[in-house]
Amino acid sequence: MIIDEKNISLLSKAAEPSAGELGSILKEASKGKGLGLTEAASLLAASGPDKLAQILKCAGEVKERVFGKRIVLFAPLYLSNFCTNGCEYCGFRAQNKDVARRALSIDEAVTEAKALEEMGFKRVLLVTGEDPRWGLKYIVECVRAIYEKTGMRIVHVNAPPMDTDSLKELKAAGAGVYQAFQETYHRPTYELMHPSGRKKDFDFRLSVMDRAMEAGFGDVGIGALLGLYDYRFDSLASIAHSKHLFDTFGAHAHTISIPRLRPAEAGLKDIPWQLTDDDLRKVVAVFRLAVPSAGIVASTRESAPFRAELIKIGATQLSAASKTNPGGYKGERTLEQFSTNDHRSLEEVMRSVVDNGLLPSLCTTCYRVGRTGHDFTDKATSGEMEKFCQANAVLTLKEYLLDYCVNGSKEAVARAIEKGLNEVKDAGIKKALIEKLKEIEEGKRDLYF
Repeated sequence: MIIDEKNISLLSKAAEPSAGELGSILKEASKGKGLGLTEAASLLAASGPDKLAQILKCAGEVKERVFGKRIVLFAPLYLSNFCTNGCEYCGFRAQNKDVARRALSIDEAVTEAKALEEMGFKRVLLVTGEDPRWGLKYIVECVRAIYEKTGMRIVHVNAPPMDTDSLKELKAAGAGVYQAFQETYHRPTYELMHPSGRKKDFDFRLSVMDRAMEAGFGDVGIGALLGLYDYRFDSLASIAHSKHLFDTFGAHAHTISIPRLRPAEAGLKDIPWQLTDDDLRKVVAVFRLAVPSAGIVASTRESAPFRAELIKIGATQLSAASKTNPGGYKGERTLEQFSTNDHRSLEEVMRSVVDNGLLPSLCTTCYRVGRTGHDFTDKATSGEMEKFCQANAVLTLKEYLLDYCVNGSKEAVARAIEKGLNEVKDAGIKKALIEKLKEIEEGKRDLYF
């Protein structure tokens, strides 16, 4: 059993913790070793500004202890908006008959990746709808072509669930993280929202992360589309899913995304289970405290000011300059999967991270040196990841400063590099980092710890 739906349903209705109970839970959470579902449910049941402030403060402290001040930046690249599923909330749904569909050619996918590279990105997340005409073979060819013809250092994939052999082929092509969101873990709501297409199969989708791990993916990304059902149920189910992966494979989910349902063309116009901003703040904090090793991903569905808040209370990854339609980075106006709320460029997002006292990172190291799966989880929960994250963020920021940064941001980025260097705690790494920074100034690239 991947998740116990009956137990999670009961926990999602947990009573609000007393001040004493909240203090005890946060004392345990502050150790950075995670929380059980019962404790997570109590935190989600907490209300009022004082209790919320305590939870957010603890989550921010745990985030910094595990990952330091670094905030990873990436961009999605939408390959195709053809889809055979009938998801009620999605702009790509098959029932959208009167909209232009688009699937990038392999060369066009490379062109889009180059456009992102020219902004300074070194990692990209490929996203595609579910249509057998643009299935595994197409995705694999896109992954390989982007590696061969661009300077992208890691390619992640958000693609429909596959069987184990297909996932092995995708992994062999060089895909880093494999993502597939359950959307909602509440089975009746899932069935209501997915009336047609292969995605109707709740269990096949839920079990894909097990198949991905079995296929060799050390790192997988999960998430629920918050707003389809009670956020407390779906948040607890996401934590339970990650704990299942840890119990089975020794590694928690590498990322947990927190997309909040937004309007889509010919999709849902009303949100079935509306979340307030405080609700989402609490979700981010509880994910951080319950699964401290996971990257918490805040998408451009949220506003720029709100995302600036989320990275202080537990979020560790931000998409930037995002286009949710095929060809979007070259200016094409094709069907979007959903409407975005933060339209800033990479430079603007990076500057915002710096202004908030944090360290932007374009790092791709862990996937390329085998620091994945149970090794990553172990290092993160033991406090070993922070020193790598901090140093590698400084190195990637130095590259960005020299190769991509425009005049208006150079001073701020240079200050962030100096501050990041000064905050490196490990004397040996700090000494080596200074040498690597000199090598980058001399023309070397792609240096890391």
